Amino acid sequence: MLNNYKVICNTAAGRRRYMQYLIPFVVANDIVDRYDIWVNTTNRQDIAFFQILQKAFPKINLVYQPDGVVDGCRSISAFYRQCVEEDAIYFRMDDDIVWMEPDMIEKMVRFRIDNPDYFIVSPLVINNPICTYILQNTGKIKLNKYYPAQVGHDILNQSSAFAAQLHEWFLTSQLPGKQYQNLYCGKRPIALNRFSINSILWFGSEMAKFGGIVTGDEEEWMTVIKPTELGAVNCINGDAIAVHFAFYPQRKKLDKLNILNRYGAFASEINGGGQSRVNQLVNMAMREVEERKAELLAQPCILSSKKEKENAVSRMSKWKILPALKLYPLWQIKYMLPTMKYIV
Repeated sequence: MLNNYKVICNTAAGRRRYMQYLIPFVVANDIVDRYDIWVNTTNRQDIAFFQILQKAFPKINLVYQPDGVVDGCRSISAFYRQCVEEDAIYFRMDDDIVWMEPDMIEKMVRFRIDNPDYFIVSPLVINNPICTYILQNTGKIKLNKYYPAQVGHDILNQSSAFAAQLHEWFLTSQLPGKQYQNLYCGKRPIALNRFSINSILWFGSEMAKFGGIVTGDEEEWMTVIKPTELGAVNCINGDAIAVHFAFYPQRKKLDKLNILNRYGAFASEINGGGQSRVNQLVNMAMREVEERKAELLAQPCILSSKKEKENAVSRMSKWKILPALKLYPLWQIKYMLPTMKYIV
């Protein structure tokens, strides 16, 4: 609790291989009253991992998909209906937020309280296209060319080579000695421009005004549709930093690198006794679900995926739902090659 506001963190879960790094930051934080893990998966081992931690930490509260059907990102919007407590500030973090400043949660909650007119607020997130644009625009990072502020940009959002270089830059030149503090760039209001909601905060009282009804694409709705309807803007707090691991097009390559373990090592260096204990219990839970893998996979899942709810689809129909291949001009492919140096 802070300034008479309950602090409720939540994460649409999720993948334990990433959340093992996030959970200690949240659970060990004294101002966090509750950590709602939105169970939006049918992976038995992931669900068992969350259930083990719920028993270990009273702060953790598992919230199962309200409609009982898991459909990836498309089934997340239903969870907002339960984020309407009038005296609460909600802090939503993606399951692959793998590092944050030790006081990032408190800084962001205070920023939320001190800036009530913004619809949602966000920290400065490493590996977030709009935040990368801010770093470029303020001269905090030098890129090989100008990149526009586009949420789905071919390089800033989709290139695994760019993401790998960005993480390497942050791990080697910004984390040691807390050099990341030199990246601070103050308030950055943003309006009529979608941005990736890797980490956002809102007032429960504001969400309660419309019953937490979020429709369609939650990211478009939270960053553009609803604030425009309200005549409000959003804001990125450039003085608080978190790290987002990967977007879908980047993940396959990044998962093969040692990036996660390196962030975990930095986290263990700054963590005190409380967080170290959480780390130990999280590691024990990781080992337990791996040891019980055969048993867990044999059990029926408590949630259904959308695919399990649907009837069999013809081969032609399956072909139709495959994502269309995106064709790039040759000049653009040049900037997507793994050998391209993006950060100079």
